[in-house]
Amino acid sequence: MTSAPTVVRPAVIVVMGVASSGKTSLGERLAGQLAWPFRDADSFHPPANVAKMAGGTPLNDEDRKPWLAAIAAWIDDLRASGGNGIVTCSALKRAYRRVIIGDRRDVALVYLKGSRELIGARMAQRQHHFMPPALLDSQFAALEEPGEDERPLVVSVELSKDAIETEVLTRLGLGLG
Repeated sequence: MTSAPTVVRPAVIVVMGVASSGKTSLGERLAGQLAWPFRDADSFHPPANVAKMAGGTPLNDEDRKPWLAAIAAWIDDLRASGGNGIVTCSALKRAYRRVIIGDRRDVALVYLKGSRELIGARMAQRQHHFMPPALLDSQFAALEEPGEDERPLVVSVELSKDAIETEVLTRLGLGLG
């Protein structure tokens, strides 16, 4: 299950999806292939957000404002310097994607899509992550899948890691072959 490419040869790739959809894994793999800097959106959270999530409380939109602003600033700094980069971010709501992507035509949105059952099973196997599995339901409840106007590249998480990586690189015109 994939959709048409978002942009050709983007400056920045934003990988989105619920927790445990494979965002960090894909981001690291793409960064390795492209030799682009990589940041996980978790690294942009202020300590209060991390503590709130670790305590089992979902973030609200007010909590997310400084987080989203920091991600957008990182993207804009890269673009202004002529650089490239990859950032992972749950980006569950259209309003969040408007902040971090907006009308930046050189920023590609990759949406890792999967069922609650498959992603829940993956999350249950994770260790040393601050988001407990109980918060996955809140992620799916908040998820607003990207519309065609957002130019997403939708990739099924049922594919292998290699197949997902190849699909993204090919569809975004970044294939190394």
